Amino acid sequence: MAAKIKLNVQNFPRPPLLEKTPRHLVLRWNGQTLADTKSAYWVLETTHPPTYYLPRNSVSDSFKLTQVPEKASLCEWKGRATYWDLTDKSTGQTVTNKIWSYESPTPAFTSIKGYLSFYASGMPWECFVDDEKVAPQEGEQPTETTWRPNLIPLFIGDYYGGWVTSELEGPMKGGPGTWGW
Repeated sequence: MAAKIKLNVQNFPRPPLLEKTPRHLVLRWNGQTLADTKSAYWVLETTHPPTYYLPRNSVSDSFKLTQVPEKASLCEWKGRATYWDLTDKSTGQTVTNKIWSYESPTPAFTSIKGYLSFYASGMPWECFVDDEKVAPQEGEQPTETTWRPNLIPLFIGDYYGGWVTSELEGPMKGGPGTWGW
C-alpha cells in the first residue's frame, strides 16, 4: 500500500474550502454499519482537521434520525446548524445532539444542504476514513455526563467535529492553549 500524502492543516484555507471527497467513510455502531458512503464532502479550514458531511441516504435503515427542535448553533461560514438524535431501531438506544446538518446553508455551502456530520468522540459509533479509525479533534471531549431514561449518556462539551487521520500534520485547533487561534 502506498504511503498517504501528508496534509498540513496550517495550509488549509480560511475561509474554509468545501469540496467533494472520494474517500470511503464508514460509521459502525455495535458491529453494524450505521453509514457508508463514497459521496461525501469535506470542509477544510486552517488549523482544523477535516469535517466530513455524509449524504442522509448513506445512513442505514436500521437507524432513525429525529430532528432536535430546541438546539441550534451558528457557523459564520455555513449558517445555522440543525441537530439530530439517532436511534438504533434494534435496541432502542438513542444518542442525542451528536449529529448536525445545515438545512438552509449559506450560498457557498449549498452543496451540503441536508448532509450529516457526526461527532467522533464519546459515541457508541466508530468513524473510519478509508478503513482508518479516526481520532476526534480535541475540544470535543466529554466533560460531563447527564443520564436520561432509555438514552445513552449525553456528553456535554462538544465543540469541534473534525476527524483526525494519520496523514494530517501541524498544530490543530481545539487543544489546550488554542482557543484564541
